[in-house]
Order: sequence, then structure tokens, then C-alpha cells
Amino acid sequence: MFVIRRRRGRLALTGLVAASLFAAGGTASADMRADHGRPARTMDLQLLALNDLHGNLEEPQGSAGNVTEIGPDGKPVSIPAGGIEHLATQLREARAQNPNSLTVAAGDMIGASPLLSGLFHDEPTIEALDKIGLDVTSVGNHEFDEGRKELQRMQYGGCHPTDGCYTPGRTFKGADFEYLAANVLDERTGLPILAPVSIKNVNGARVGLIGMTLEGTPDIVTAEGVKGLKFKDEIKTANSIVPWLRLFGVESIVVLLHEGGLPASNAYNYDCNAGGNPGLSGPVVDIAKGLDPAIDLVVTGHTHQAYACNIPDPAGKPRMVTSASSFGKVYTQIDVTYDKNTRDIVRTSVKAQNHVVRRDTPKAPDLTNLLADWQKLAAPVANRSIGYISADIRGRGATTPEQPLGDLIADAQLEAMAPADKGGAQIAFMNPGGIRSDLQYAAAGAEGDGVVTYGEAFTVQPFTNMMHTVDLKGQAILDLLAQQYTGGNAASPKVLQISKGLTYTTDRSKTGADKIVPGSVKLNGVAIDPAATYKVAANEFLSGGGDGFTAFKTGTNKLVGSSDLDALLGYFAAHSSAGAPIVPPAADRITFIG
Repeated sequence: MFVIRRRRGRLALTGLVAASLFAAGGTASADMRADHGRPARTMDLQLLALNDLHGNLEEPQGSAGNVTEIGPDGKPVSIPAGGIEHLATQLREARAQNPNSLTVAAGDMIGASPLLSGLFHDEPTIEALDKIGLDVTSVGNHEFDEGRKELQRMQYGGCHPTDGCYTPGRTFKGADFEYLAANVLDERTGLPILAPVSIKNVNGARVGLIGMTLEGTPDIVTAEGVKGLKFKDEIKTANSIVPWLRLFGVESIVVLLHEGGLPASNAYNYDCNAGGNPGLSGPVVDIAKGLDPAIDLVVTGHTHQAYACNIPDPAGKPRMVTSASSFGKVYTQIDVTYDKNTRDIVRTSVKAQNHVVRRDTPKAPDLTNLLADWQKLAAPVANRSIGYISADIRGRGATTPEQPLGDLIADAQLEAMAPADKGGAQIAFMNPGGIRSDLQYAAAGAEGDGVVTYGEAFTVQPFTNMMHTVDLKGQAILDLLAQQYTGGNAASPKVLQISKGLTYTTDRSKTGADKIVPGSVKLNGVAIDPAATYKVAANEFLSGGGDGFTAFKTGTNKLVGSSDLDALLGYFAAHSSAGAPIVPPAADRITFIG
């Protein structure tokens, strides 16, 4: 026996059916649209896929706003891309070509967002995603940046618990699209915190979508953000749900997975199956190989890469795995044939192609109006000048593991935590993933060349993590540097950004912990003593052992300072002026050999 309840035009199955899915790790919700006319044996379906928007509603600036294309001559070309106004137009044009369409996403649509969205706890992004026609998305790790309750507010609506409503008389209504969290369970109840499965009926074609984030989410989110939650294995979760979808007569199954891979080329139009072998590595490869053969398609994210690769399923049949870069610069068009007799996707029919969101595409007027409303609210904060630079300072767009902007941020954090009442920091470390953009010299809008605004600083460091100073043994510092290349970071190293005075050498010809050249780690020219104690500053995410840097957990005598953003603002106030702007750091604290 089951009950059907309606919410905003969607039907959700509850009761015994829901309980059965919970036992398998999920629930189900269904969006039933009438089939028009007598169906043919097959029909063409289209999925339009996104991932890792991170609240980038405006055109992303600097190198973070470019994608690489392999041109007709085989040479790479950099193309400015992105902007939600352009994306909306291109998605609408794609749907006009095939009305049998679903628009889906693979997580991190919010979180680590630029100021226009982040200042308002990502309400602008949720409203924009509704307008561009998103149907369903998985959660990603950044959906947990502000914790479970805030994620649920994104789904169900209501004003922010402390900031309230941003426009008098107007309550945030929540997302019309569905958030899926099949492998995210409440520790107390053992049940998913949001619906894990969505069943869509598109003109007679029934498609089941399973949404998940990476099992390792607790390793890359603050402990407070995932408090009271369990994150389950991706393969086991999806495979346990497949039989229940088939019990409902759903044979066409798509996984939306916030975990990804690393293609051999960073060009969005790279053919990763050229030569017969997938040019893709990383966690998603093993996950894709383990997912039930009944799953027809895997839409991924997290690594901010663009790819469309066939990876064999456990039965040896090719199965498409896709990703659409990040920041709304690319979307994936996936075309499939649906057999109405078998109710399944014809696997050999699946074709996927990534498309650049080009800035010469006309802007969608309704998105322009939405952005203008939020820009007006944000302007008094966003446009405030906080300092000056003499040239571009590369962070996210740096071409070397040590980022000039990373050095600047680490120096700012060291200075903020150096006073005795803040712990007397001698060293500061910054996680590279926390640096979300570059600082551009060229004028944006009404600001002058070289002026850095609060909005730009917020875009670089949107998390507002609190700074910590802890006592660490020298051995723990050596262990931290080794952990850049070991454990979960072995396949994709995370090179910590370091403050002035700390230097060391990395040997690229070595592997794992051996990359750190023995005896090369020095503070102000003196070798780090494994037995000595040092005062070390880092943001609360990193000091809590985030990104696999568990050596931080050995720290003692913790003192809490200002936020990481406040540290950066204070550094600009103290060290820059119109006549003496900050010069980009040389990024020469780490020596790379081999």
C-alpha cells in the first residue's frame, strides 16, 4: 500500500514503496507529464547536463572564465565562456530542437560562489536555475558548505534564519527542481536527507535518475557542514536502488554523480576515446566500471573537467560518462534513443557532445532582469575598494602549482595570526582549492585599473572560514608536505600555498612522500627540526584535517582569529595604495626539480 502526495506539481511516492526504497538507500519522486498521441516504437530523448556552477551567474572573470578548444589546425585556443544569461539562451535553443528534453546537473551548483550569489546565501542561483529550466540535480560536496538545514532550505524555501528575507514582503520559495542525495543519510534515522531518486516521464518515456555526491565529502567539507550525516559508497548505493526502479517499470536509468575524472587533455572537445582507450583517469573510472549494467548513462562533476567518454560497464558494454567543465562555461548535450517496447535507452544510440557557452550568444532578458535585481542589492558592498594591484595576480588560473595569489593569501594569513593574542604564527598554509579565482588588474565595470573591490576579494575567498593557529611539531609540518602527494592526494596532488620564510624543494622524478627532498624544508633559512614546536596558521577547514592533511589534527593550543577573508582585506589595507599597489609575488618559495 502506498500514498501519493503532491508538491508543486510533482508526485512523490510514500508509504510502503518509500520505505522499500529507504531500505535500499533511497526514496522516489515522480514528475508525470502526459504522452501526446500514439507513440512510435522509438523516440529521441535529449539530456542537457551541467555541473559545478558554483553560483557563477555573471561571466566568470580572468582565466577562470576561459575554456580550451582544439582548433581545426589541432592547436589549442582559449575561448571566453560562461554567464547564466548566455547559458539560458543556449539551453532554450537546444530544447527547441528536441522538446523531449531533461535538464540535469551533477552537483556543486551552489557553494564557493562569487559575491552576487554568496552574499545572499545562494538564493540568486537557485532562482536562476529555476529560470533556465533545471529539472533535477544531485548534491555535491559544496551543497554542504552551510550544513544540512541550509541545503534543505534551498530545496523547500524560507528566509535565512539569521539574515532574514532580502526583499521586504518576499519570501524565498526554494527550488522548483529536485535535489537528490541517495548516499547521504541521517546518522540517527539511517534515511536519506533528501529524495535519492527522481522518476521523470517525458512524453511517455520514463527515466529514473539516481543522485549522489562523493563518499569522501566529509574529507573536503568542514566538520560542522556534515555534522550528523553519513556518506555511503557510490557503487553500492546506486546498485541497491536499481532493482527498485525496475520494479516500478523503469528501465532507463541515469546516475548523476558528483565525482569525476581527469581527461588526458583539458580541451572541452578532446576525443577521449580516440584510439579505442578511454583517455580518462581518476575516481570516476573505477566507479563507472562497478555500476550495475542496467544503468545507461553517468553524468559527473567535481573535477571541473570537460569530457564525454565511453567506459565499459561490468558486462563489458560501453557506457557514456560525461562532465561539463565548471562555472557554467560548458554544457553537455546527450542524445539517446528510447525504445518504448522495452522502456529502455538503446545503449548503442547514446551520443554526447560538450558545447561552449559562448558570450556572443544573446542574453536571456529574464535572466538579465533577475541579475539586475540582485546586483542592485549587492552593489553597496560589492563595489567598495579594498586595495590596489600592479598587475594580474593569478590564483585559480596559475600555470604552476605554487600560485602567486596563494603566496599573497598565505602571507595575509600569517600577518593576521602573528600577534601573540592570535597565537604568534610563524608559518601559514593555504589549501589551493580554497582559492576560487584570480585578481585582475584590468577594470571591471566602473572601477579603475588596478583597483581591487570587496566583490573581487570575496570571489577569491568566498568561504569565510575562521583562521586558527595551532602548535605543530616539526615532524607534523614535514608530514603535511608529504601528504600533498600521498593518500587521497596521490592521484591529484594538492600543493599547499605557503607563507614567506618557508621554503623547500620538490623532486618531480620521485613519487609520494619522496617528492619532498630531505633536509630542504627550511624556515628563514634554518632546517625544520622534527622535534621542535612551531606556531602554524591555517583556515578552519585545513586545520581540521581537510583535503587529506590529517597531520593538522595533531595540533594543540588552538587559538581562533578573524576570517580568512578579513585577513586578506586587512593585508590589502596595510600594504597597498593607489601610489604603491601590491606587486604579484614571484611564487618562488617551492623549488621544483626533476
